[in-house]
Amino acid sequence: MEAEQADRFLVEQIKSGDQGAWRQLIDRYHGRLVAFAKARTASLSDAEDLVQEAFVGFIQSLDHYDLSRSLETYLFTILRYKLFDQLRQRKMTLISEPNDAEDWWDRIIPGTTETPSGVAATMEAEIAQENLLAEMLRQLIHEYRDRDAFQDLQVIELVFYAGKRNIDVGELLGIDQKAVAGIKFRAIQKLQKYLSEKDEAALACLDESNADVTVCRVWRERRLTCLKRSTLGSYLMDVLDEPWLSYTQLHLDVVGCPLCLANLADLESEEDDRLPADTERMFQSSVGFLKSGS
Repeated sequence: MEAEQADRFLVEQIKSGDQGAWRQLIDRYHGRLVAFAKARTASLSDAEDLVQEAFVGFIQSLDHYDLSRSLETYLFTILRYKLFDQLRQRKMTLISEPNDAEDWWDRIIPGTTETPSGVAATMEAEIAQENLLAEMLRQLIHEYRDRDAFQDLQVIELVFYAGKRNIDVGELLGIDQKAVAGIKFRAIQKLQKYLSEKDEAALACLDESNADVTVCRVWRERRLTCLKRSTLGSYLMDVLDEPWLSYTQLHLDVVGCPLCLANLADLESEEDDRLPADTERMFQSSVGFLKSGS
């Protein structure tokens, strides 16, 4: 089964009160969530407490969870809200590593009225626009990958995801600024053509300065270019060939994707003997929140 299909099946089992499925979810996601929180808190114990709260928050918001969305992203989003709640209560600032300076999850602070369940309860019209834009962006990304146009993919990721200027992208990739502008222009043309054919109102998504649903937001929230754990594993074992090696390095080191970095840290510490005890503690402290099975 594909990872997303397996996650959907897992969530359905959890909704029915299946404790085994809940234990499996904790085992699967505990490490990467702790790695994400650990890089942003003062201590490992704080990070683990936040992850525990995030798991409970997930159970409590299950009725609002949209099965079409990534389970991993949803869990990371809940954890992020818990993190900022803790920072507000303690009147602290976020701890960031040097390469997290442009971490969008750190720069964009959730509003005080937002809740984890609210993330899944977006307005219906917005969801439709997000789905449409995500579909087109995936087509564009897959097109680049299928023809090994990884430089073009790197350009649009740096422009649309990381929000970098053409001149900065050119310097990072060692290509002419005009070439960057050409790649960006052709990508926008394709997006405009596709959106105009499907829903002209969705063209507003291309205005990053004046739209609720934007390319940048959809790319980030839908994690359209996030790396598979198998790819990250190959990268760690130094068996990743070009052009995937250069692309992976850019996504981790230049784009600084916080969720892929957390997955990488989790893979690096997979043999840590303390994890089984910690996952068991989290299971025992949260299983009581599950609904009773029918």
